[in-house]
Amino acid sequence: MKFLLATDGSEHSEGSARFLARFDLSALDRITLLHVVPGIPFSDSREQYHAALRQIGEEIAPAIVEAAARHLKDHGADIVTVIKTGHPAEAILAVTEDTGSDVVVIGARGMKAIASLLLGSISRAVAISSPRSVLIVKPPQGKPDGPLKVLFATDGSDCARETERLLVSLPFPKDTSMTAVYVMTSTYTEIPDRFYLEMDERIKKITEHVKEREMNHAEEVLEQARTALKDKFLNMATLMKSGDPSEQILRTATETGADIIALGSRGMRGVRGMLGSVARNVLGHADGSVLICKAKQ
Repeated sequence: MKFLLATDGSEHSEGSARFLARFDLSALDRITLLHVVPGIPFSDSREQYHAALRQIGEEIAPAIVEAAARHLKDHGADIVTVIKTGHPAEAILAVTEDTGSDVVVIGARGMKAIASLLLGSISRAVAISSPRSVLIVKPPQGKPDGPLKVLFATDGSDCARETERLLVSLPFPKDTSMTAVYVMTSTYTEIPDRFYLEMDERIKKITEHVKEREMNHAEEVLEQARTALKDKFLNMATLMKSGDPSEQILRTATETGADIIALGSRGMRGVRGMLGSVARNVLGHADGSVLICKAKQ
């Protein structure tokens, strides 16, 4: 597996390196540690000032990547360091393509901010624009040295199948626990009892038929996920929920103590070329880290 870990020397970046070190890394894995020195062109009187700042940034850059490398160098992976100058998000995306990285790992910032600023602008831009899967690392919940817990939100789509393949290929430790959750979203799955009692028998039969079909589909999807993942994750569970997908995924992540929520960006009613609303909502409001699998185009 090829990872690209973007680091800027902040505590969030250090946390991303420590989080990645929790995986069962080996010589088969390559981690590209990337630091981008911001380069903003100016043609006015500020040009000399910003040139001096860039020079300082370039001199400090080796120490920044080395600080991240210290968390990973004893875990067996092949580590490569890259330093670029330019716009951080653009450089991250470019180096991701150049290195053929499978997953971009980047720390989140500003999680106590208002909803529109829940993620730092760079993290958000990379999550939206990257054609490769992205792991946004937030401070881990619970014991950082305990077994990893993953919540996989599936809807049976092609993107969900792609997420399954990514989860199988990632070097998770053997004691990692996996929970697959399917959220039923039909308008008719949960009609309040006081209205249900007023329905005639024809409408009741229709709604019962809809519920039965959705539950059967949910069971099929969860069984498919269990079959795909059970050999990789010996501690495997499945859950069926009903309601708003974003709310139920976030609630289930809290209930299960998930370190990582994994979901596809085009499944769960995603939109081609951008994050779907469910992935965007989960990414913005999750307490733990979020792995967004991008479907192959």
